[in-house]
Amino acid sequence: MDFIGILPSFGNFFYTIAAFVVVLSIIVAVHEYGHYIVGRWSGIHADVFSIGFGPVLTSRRDKRGTVWQVAAIPLGGYVKFAGDSDAASGKDGDAMAQMSAQQRRRTMHGAPLWARTVTVAAGPVFNFIFAFVVFAALLIWDGVAVDEPIVGEITPLPAQPFELSPGDHILAVEGIETETLADFMGAADDLPREPVLTYTVERDGRVMQVSGPHPQPPLAGSVAMQSAAREAQMQRGDVITHIGDTPVATFGELRDLVAASEGRALDLTVWRDGDIVNLTLVPRSTDLPLPEGGFETRYLIGLTSGAVFEYSTRTPGLLEASGMALGQIWRVLRTSVEGLYYMVAGHISTCNLSSPIGIAEASAATASDGLMEFIWFIAVLSVAIGLLNLFPIPPLDGGHLVFYAYEAVMRRPVGDQALRILMIIGLSIVLTLFAFALFTDLTC
Repeated sequence: MDFIGILPSFGNFFYTIAAFVVVLSIIVAVHEYGHYIVGRWSGIHADVFSIGFGPVLTSRRDKRGTVWQVAAIPLGGYVKFAGDSDAASGKDGDAMAQMSAQQRRRTMHGAPLWARTVTVAAGPVFNFIFAFVVFAALLIWDGVAVDEPIVGEITPLPAQPFELSPGDHILAVEGIETETLADFMGAADDLPREPVLTYTVERDGRVMQVSGPHPQPPLAGSVAMQSAAREAQMQRGDVITHIGDTPVATFGELRDLVAASEGRALDLTVWRDGDIVNLTLVPRSTDLPLPEGGFETRYLIGLTSGAVFEYSTRTPGLLEASGMALGQIWRVLRTSVEGLYYMVAGHISTCNLSSPIGIAEASAATASDGLMEFIWFIAVLSVAIGLLNLFPIPPLDGGHLVFYAYEAVMRRPVGDQALRILMIIGLSIVLTLFAFALFTDLTC
């Protein structure tokens, strides 16, 4: 097998690795710092705080005696607390037996149940908090679209020049009233499928009719990761003018032609900054989450519709941005859980599962799209990894929380022998899932 051939098809291999290391290191650092700081607040001493596994690249010991280190294999990290025998928080029975009661209190295994529980839960919780802060900050930084359809800078399109101008307040398109921005976008499916339409606008206090673009031209607003369009090297801002010999005037026409292809190769004529580019790509069967829950399978090339002009924005207040950030976290959690359920049930393809190869490809793709997109992706992945760690499988955090729940109910901890067996079983499950995800990334 040609190993290079299965690596991400875009960019440079080292760029992909660098983006992956940055993404994973940030998420792991946040997660493990949650364990560390809450453990410290709870009276549990940390011997080692590690980003990565394997050979140590660099390290230092702080005044509390904790070794902070970076290791060579950037596929995770760990906090080794006092009394742990390994990075998975196995119990060092010999060392514990030689400790005084005061020393055992400073270990993970000798701490009260409440201290162990909050320390373990803190990792995923910090992932969620980090994502919440990032989402809210980016929403405040970028702003949100105002409700009124007021024209900003017009996107370059092949049918220009238009009479529509920045600052125009759009009242109607082809006679369809557009009181709000949602009305303007929602009118797209009811409008003639023509590249140039008649707009009624208010300009400098006067109402007039001017020419303008279709609200949803076949314009690439974004190019999805691991998509046919990404592999064909389509770019944001590209305008598809023809599929084969068929002219395309709106994004709705593009969507219909792609769906009708049923996975057959398509020859695209693309307008890019005044030049014509010819591309060939094969639409992929894709499982899409639905707003009401569940998934829908459709053939897609991986484009979302771009805006014909920049929307006027406003800065949301802290409370509004916080609510929107919580909504984004909830959407990621719901989509992730539903996706896993539908994969297990056989309703959607297991190709939706990603291993580090898929995450690396996605990391580099979003990094190439811009800093804001890259930071947003890190926050989304932080939510997903926080959720993953809550699964009730040893040695994940969720597995430890199940052990603590058992201890709270039965008034005794899980026996050491049973704990070792359960850890081996859980680790086998995790490694099997990892191998399966790797297999899907290499074969899908």
